Parts: sequence; structure tokens; C-alpha cells
Amino acid sequence: MKKIEYYMNLPYALEIIPDIDEGGFVAEYPELPGCITAGETLSEVASNAELAKEEWMAAALEDGYPIPEPLGSGEYSGQFKLRIPKTLHRSLSLHAKKEGISMNQYCLYLLSRNDAIYSNR
Repeated sequence: MKKIEYYMNLPYALEIIPDIDEGGFVAEYPELPGCITAGETLSEVASNAELAKEEWMAAALEDGYPIPEPLGSGEYSGQFKLRIPKTLHRSLSLHAKKEGISMNQYCLYLLSRNDAIYSNR
């Protein structure tokens, strides 16, 4: 079994946002469900986040819950295969030609646009 020191040294993403209602900031580790804290200043919320992460991990280890490892940037090739209906393939191809770009570029545009919309919710 891995120890807390192992997990504390992994590069977990930390999201810090202003708390509009209460003032100060809220911090969350998205890969560690429920690991959230707050602070009046950026320095304070960052410090509180490290403590919250350590306490979250200690509780998970004590209770026998698995601790997810962070998603690393090196795990993605930038490629994936996707099977789609022939009618959709035709439609995408026609739209790409109309825009004067490759179907790959057109699909990347569509995915990026949708991801940006979803990410801003």
C-alpha cells in the first residue's frame, strides 16, 4: 500500500476561484472528490488547500478508500479513432469542404468549440 507521502508529491490540479458571495477564495482538487477549502487571500487558500489535500488523503487511507492518481499530460497521444455513421461522415466532410479546411481541422474546431462551452458552465 502506498503511503501519504507518495500521493502528496503527485501533481494534482488545484483550482482556485474567487468566492463572490462570501469574499476570499475557494480551492478545489477536482481529482479528489470533496476536497474543497477556502481562504481570505490567495496565499491563505493555497496553504489551506495543501492541508485539506493531506487530510483528505489521510482519511481516505485510514478508511481504505482508493486515492485516484492525477491525470498526467504525458498520458495523451493527441489521437483517437472514432466510428461514426456514414451520413454524419458525409455531412462533416461537406461542411469542411465549404470552409476550405480538412475534415480533421473541422472536427477539431467543433470539438474545441463544444469543449469551451462545456468548460465555462
